[in-house]
This record gives sequence, C-alpha cells and structure tokens, in this order.
Amino acid sequence: MSPAREAAFRILKRVHGGGYASDLLRTETAALDPRDAALAETLVFGCLRFQAQLDYLIEHFSGRSQTKLDEEVRIALRMAIYQLRYLQRIPSHAAVTESVELVKRAHKRSAAGFVNAVLRKVHQKPVKWPDKATELSIPSWMLERWEQFYGSETAETVARAALEEPKAITSAETGRLQDPASREIVPLLRIEPGLSLLDICAAPGNKTAQAAAAGARVFACDRYLKRLQDVPSEAHRIVVDATEALPLSAKFDRILVDAPCSGTGTLSRNPEIKWRLQPSHLQRFARIQRSILERSFERLKPGGLLVYSTCSLEREENEEVVTGFPVQITQAWLPGHSSAGDGFFAAVITSA
Repeated sequence: MSPAREAAFRILKRVHGGGYASDLLRTETAALDPRDAALAETLVFGCLRFQAQLDYLIEHFSGRSQTKLDEEVRIALRMAIYQLRYLQRIPSHAAVTESVELVKRAHKRSAAGFVNAVLRKVHQKPVKWPDKATELSIPSWMLERWEQFYGSETAETVARAALEEPKAITSAETGRLQDPASREIVPLLRIEPGLSLLDICAAPGNKTAQAAAAGARVFACDRYLKRLQDVPSEAHRIVVDATEALPLSAKFDRILVDAPCSGTGTLSRNPEIKWRLQPSHLQRFARIQRSILERSFERLKPGGLLVYSTCSLEREENEEVVTGFPVQITQAWLPGHSSAGDGFFAAVITSA
C-alpha cells in the first residue's frame, strides 16, 4: 500500500469529520518521504477542489447516486477517479487496486467489488457537466451569489481560480511565506517607525511580522495562547477575546483588525470551505466581525488609522460590517483578476 494514498485517504476522512486539510497534511505527512508527502498533498487538495466534478463522475460511471454510498467508499472513488482523469503520470492499475484495498482496510469489504467495477469503466473522454456549478466545482448557492454581486464573467473567473494551486511568495522583509494579496494589507496602515500598533486576531503572525519589520511597536492579540505561538517574538503577545471589551487602557496609533471570516477568498488554499459553508453562516460571521470592530475602534487614538480586513468575498462580511464607521477608502482583491492570489477586502477607517 502506497504511504501517500494511505495518508491522503486518512486525511480526507478527517476533513470530512471537520478537520482542515493544510493542518492535517502538515502533521500526517511529516514522517513521509518527500515524494510521498507531495503525492498525498496533490490527492487531498485535488479531491477537495474538484469534489463536485468527482461526485458527478462517480454517478456517471456507476449509475448510482453517490449520496447513498458510505463515506469511505465515496472518498476512495474520488481519489481513484482524480488519479485516473486528472493526473497524467499515475499508473491506472495502481490507482484502481490501491483504492480497492483502501475500501477493504476501511472495513467496507462488501463494497470492494463495486469500487473495482466502477473504476474499470473510468475513461478520459470529455464528459458533459450537468450545470455550471458542477463544471466549476462550487456550490450552486455560492456561484449564484457571486454572479449577483460581481456578474457572471467575474464570478466564473473567481471560481476557476479556486481550482488552481495557490500562490505564495517569500517576503524579503520577514522571510515568511505569504499570499501576494495578504501582503497588501499592512501598507494601508501607513506605518512609520515607532508608531504603536494593536494587531487584533494576529495569528499566524505574517502581518504582525510585516508591521514589526516596518518599525511598529506591535501588540499582538488573539483568543488563545496557542494561536500566538507563531507570532514574532518581538511583538507583545496578549490573549484576549476581541468580541468583548478589550482589557487595555492604552490607545494606539494604528490598529489592524484582520477579522475571522468565512474565508471564501481562500478556496484555492482551503477548498474544504466550499463544502462546509452555508449561507446562514455569513450573518454569524458578520455579527462577530462587527463586535470586534466596535471594540477595537474604541482603542484608536485621535488621528489614528484602523484597517479592517478579511479574506472573504462576501458583502455581509465586508462593506456591510464597516457601514457607519468613518471609512476613508475600501479596496478588494479578487482571485484570478490580478497578480493577487487569495481574495481580500480592506477598509481604512480614520479617527477624528
């Protein structure tokens, strides 16, 4: 049994149970040979990015609704079909026989014959997708929202960008890997050496490191101490729940509110979000974001700047959250529309 396929199967099961692919890959493949770790990553992210297409292909080749399958069987079929149709250098026999073996090891031996029979029918001929959402491997409700907000052409470009591997560059200032669009947020703070910066929701610390490199005296906050472990040591670390009144008497020249959000701008990097997020979740995020913004704004010095940012593409989490604040400018980055990688929104807010 290939260690890569075994790890990918295990990770995809845990993602189905609520885990996050990037975190699981980091821990589950640490002891693997680099080539096996790379294949496991390719399989995990490929199956998640193209999940809607793969599920349609399961039905197409099996003649059976994939929703009636046990989750282990569905995952094994997704993995095999992804290898057979989307990857060029994988031997067909390896993809088929090892997926059958994965089903057996998952105590679904009675389904092994079915899986083998389905996979023997898989070919690489073009398939007509039933709708645009399946073609773009995205939930229908999400695509419809983007079409309404951005227009059909832009929505399709954003959805297709989510099927590509994400971009990341190494910052010359911090030495950290960071998404190109993410690097554009801190410059909006107009940091000068010596200015104090309150960095709300600072983890994992990439923007904190940027601000510190620009000369700011950074006070980095997050809800849990564990989340602050990767924040640069030169920052003052503070454990706070930013949805409540901040236990700080000082006011700050600059404040960064990099708010927790749905993450719809990061679907290339975090494709499992596509299959977990529901429209009702957006209002919940918006309430949390508004609360954090209100508490943070109270700590801004007169004449100071606050930047509110998210990696969401949804108006409920962006423009609507900052309504009523003295917004100076807003800026958005859409995946697939510039050199930017992830999608981001930022609003620069001033204090009298």
